[in-house]
Amino acid sequence: MAEIDDVRPLGAGLERSYEVYVRGRLKFRVGQIVYVAFSLDGTVMGFGFPKEERAALVASEPHKFRLPSASDMRFHWVHADLAALDRDEARELVVDAWRMVVPQKVWRAYELAHPTGAD
Repeated sequence: MAEIDDVRPLGAGLERSYEVYVRGRLKFRVGQIVYVAFSLDGTVMGFGFPKEERAALVASEPHKFRLPSASDMRFHWVHADLAALDRDEARELVVDAWRMVVPQKVWRAYELAHPTGAD
């Protein structure tokens, strides 16, 4: 079972990433782009994910993942039940979402420094 504290240090430590609170919700941004956000109660993690792949992700593990609200379908976004994720899986989703919003040279440098994806 993953918790916010499992991914918070990772999100805060990724290059160009910073945390903010918006209406009481913890979010991670690069510039003004939000790539991870948590529900107020900390049970759901929204994260950046390719639009063309999200339906397959949700269909493959509906107990873990769900589509965002109708108003958020225009964004590259998916929701995950944190309790259904293990720590490593949650951390991998954060890194993958971050990769979507930083320049290629930034995430390539991260991969060289962390070849297994661990921080």
